[in-house]
Amino acid sequence: MIAVVDYGAGNLRSVELALERLGVPHRRAPGPGALAGAGGVILPGVGAAASAMRGLDERGLAGALRAWEGPLLGVCLGMQLLTERSYESDPDSGPGPVPCLGLIPGETRRIDVRAVGGAAPRLPHIGWNATALRPDFLFEGLGPERHFYFLHSFRVACDERLAIATTEHGEPFPAAVRSGSRVGVQFHPEKSGEAGLRVLANFCREAGLAARESR
Repeated sequence: MIAVVDYGAGNLRSVELALERLGVPHRRAPGPGALAGAGGVILPGVGAAASAMRGLDERGLAGALRAWEGPLLGVCLGMQLLTERSYESDPDSGPGPVPCLGLIPGETRRIDVRAVGGAAPRLPHIGWNATALRPDFLFEGLGPERHFYFLHSFRVACDERLAIATTEHGEPFPAAVRSGSRVGVQFHPEKSGEAGLRVLANFCREAGLAARESR
């Protein structure tokens, strides 16, 4: 069973549809109790870090995720929430960085799109990008490079040894990170075709769940 964290926002349905296509049992987790008995947890996300962290805190999910020791996959904003802090605030969060889950050393910063010898790329970063993949169970069967679908304006800054995939938009940055059983992907695997389904299937196998389709 995969628990898909529900904190009142995020791309839950698209993640659920991808898991259904893979034949992976799953359930929504609107509170800490729904994590019990799960083989793995997916933390999806769209929107701003400050509002997402408020949603997690209000539902008691922030503490539950910090205590979770099994496989955990953060998707897009979900990956950024795994870091220690984010500089993506909102009018209600006040000045300064937003404290995040602190499960992966690092922080989330706005992508630097200053022009270097030409026009600066635009934000948000939307669309398919070539992504260099390092050897990791999450990318088994995908080779050294694939294209994935991105939608974001902020990026994770961390020790390069934690980066298991990299891409570039104005500047190079991690497209995926890993710290033990905690992994995050900046792209949306549920919107990235067969390669994205393969990433989700590999995570589910890491969580000990068999998928009907290995893509």
